[in-house]
Amino acid sequence: MARMKDVARAAGVSIYTVSAALSGSAPVSPELRARVKQAVEALGYERNSVARGLRQGRSSLIGLIVSDVTNPFFTELVDRIETEARQSGYSVLLGISGHDVARESELLRLMRSHQAAGTILGPAGAAADYRSGEWASGRMKLVAIDNAFPALGIDSIALDNRRAAALAVSHLLELGHRRIAMVGGLPHQHVARERLKGYRATLRQQGLSFVPALVESGNFRLDDGYAAGRMLMGLDPPPTALFVANNLMLIGVMRALGELGLRVPRDVSVCSVDDFPWAAAFQPTLTVVQQPIAAMAGAAFRALSARLEGEAGAPSHQLFAPQLLVRRSCAAPPAPKRRGRRAAAS
Repeated sequence: MARMKDVARAAGVSIYTVSAALSGSAPVSPELRARVKQAVEALGYERNSVARGLRQGRSSLIGLIVSDVTNPFFTELVDRIETEARQSGYSVLLGISGHDVARESELLRLMRSHQAAGTILGPAGAAADYRSGEWASGRMKLVAIDNAFPALGIDSIALDNRRAAALAVSHLLELGHRRIAMVGGLPHQHVARERLKGYRATLRQQGLSFVPALVESGNFRLDDGYAAGRMLMGLDPPPTALFVANNLMLIGVMRALGELGLRVPRDVSVCSVDDFPWAAAFQPTLTVVQQPIAAMAGAAFRALSARLEGEAGAPSHQLFAPQLLVRRSCAAPPAPKRRGRRAAAS
């Protein structure tokens, strides 16, 4: 394996120049920087951030744990946090929990074994899951994002999930819908419960009763969202509109509606939390409630950085405002079908 002194020898410069060119810690002329880059590529040199951090008495590695990297929300979140970290001289070690709290604990131990300075975590569990074990050890600086709430006892970054649900349901109500169903997330997660509360409260404000049969859990997963969509559209009478609590479930719901021969929004209107690249490519384009992912990622990284710099004080809980993006998947409810003589005879 190539070492820094091998790069320096190949480039005809000092080890200090190689270090400065790679880290940006000191000015290096374009000509010398190009020679270093050429030597790095020729030798296949990779910087050992852990060893460098230990020599400096401080790690330049941070951990990032998310539930599902196939979810476009988390894909963008990872990209934004990695960019923030890289610009500040950190490398990111990524872990994927699969919505499994036990796996989260394993990943936190992995982050510590790799000398990560701290970790940004998208928690998979409920408050009771974080009262002991790796979470409560205090051996690593932690910041929570997404399924995050004050009871965790650490700095946390979250969407105003009740407001997100309210924006979606209010939009459907304004169009005239009164039988609005919901495809919800994992029932134990705070983020899912908040979106359900927003759904219920918005209905109540319009004088509508909450109907438990109109809520099905899609567990924040595509296949479960598909099953929930089919279940809800099999009700008698079926809902005229669906509020879907995340983007993966929305994809599953749209597949279910297509298989059932239902057209959006002629037969049923659909609105979801989470924008994603395909939302504007669907036909019709999908009305969604957008999360400010870049702002949330930046806030999470800054919160962790502040703790790593020694900032003390009580944990902060930052809520970010959602935004409704109106496209073409919502319309007024279809007119009730009239059963005339001919229809009755058939």
